[in-house]
Amino acid sequence: MARMTWTFSPERVDTPDATTLRRDYYGDVAGRYWKRPATKAEIDQGLTDDGVELLTPPTGQFLVARYEGEPAGCGGVLLLDEDRAELTRVFLRHAFRGLGGASELLTNLENAARELGARRMVLNTRLDLVEARALYTRHGYAEIPAYCTGPYMDIWYGKGL
Repeated sequence: MARMTWTFSPERVDTPDATTLRRDYYGDVAGRYWKRPATKAEIDQGLTDDGVELLTPPTGQFLVARYEGEPAGCGGVLLLDEDRAELTRVFLRHAFRGLGGASELLTNLENAARELGARRMVLNTRLDLVEARALYTRHGYAEIPAYCTGPYMDIWYGKGL
């Protein structure tokens, strides 16, 4: 039996696949927070002026993950300063979870951060996003003091690259 393959490639945040994945990401995390599905209007509002234009070199990078050619997930890195990059918008569609893509996506995002010159990766997340937290700790991320504040931030992680 042939092995199914993942690919990860830099992509502009406004391509059709990247836009759909960003909408799915926001709908998923917002819906979990609100404990109900996010509406189209709420997703539109959440994506307005969200800073994704910085996820392109030299300030960052946005990757799209594909499984057998199908858009399956995404993630970004944003340079915070000369040493640190922030991991952001890491997401795999539910149908593609459990296939090894999250670990590969994280590795590709770390490589993208290194290529941008970062020596350390940081991130913030919520306590209810248990799958994400498990992924990060499995990959060597450790809890760090808060480096930023916001309404949807409960815990912060960091890792040397």
